Amino acid sequence: MATKHRPGKDDGDTGVATETRKKEQLKKPPLFRVLFHNDNYTTMEFVVFVLQSVFNKTESDAMAIMLNVHRTGLGVAGVYTKDVAETKVNKTHQLAKEAEYPLKLSIEPEEL
Repeated sequence: MATKHRPGKDDGDTGVATETRKKEQLKKPPLFRVLFHNDNYTTMEFVVFVLQSVFNKTESDAMAIMLNVHRTGLGVAGVYTKDVAETKVNKTHQLAKEAEYPLKLSIEPEEL
């Protein structure tokens, strides 16, 4: 008696159709620069403190950024995703308000 060949039994065919899809390319999120603006009231020490505590800068990096803000009127504290940038700006504004300083920060899209 002859046996019938049944597909899927002995030839490795599971009977499940599969389709190969290209991996979806994830776009990197847009980045934003956090800018410190100079004013005549906020102390240099407070700016250095914020740069170290909120932006995790070393003392020397914080001093360099603060001096750039002091000399040119504007300085970049860092580049982050929008949510992180906004969170750091809000935290800094809260600290400045508590210390009664008019420190102003803003964010702008990072240019490619």
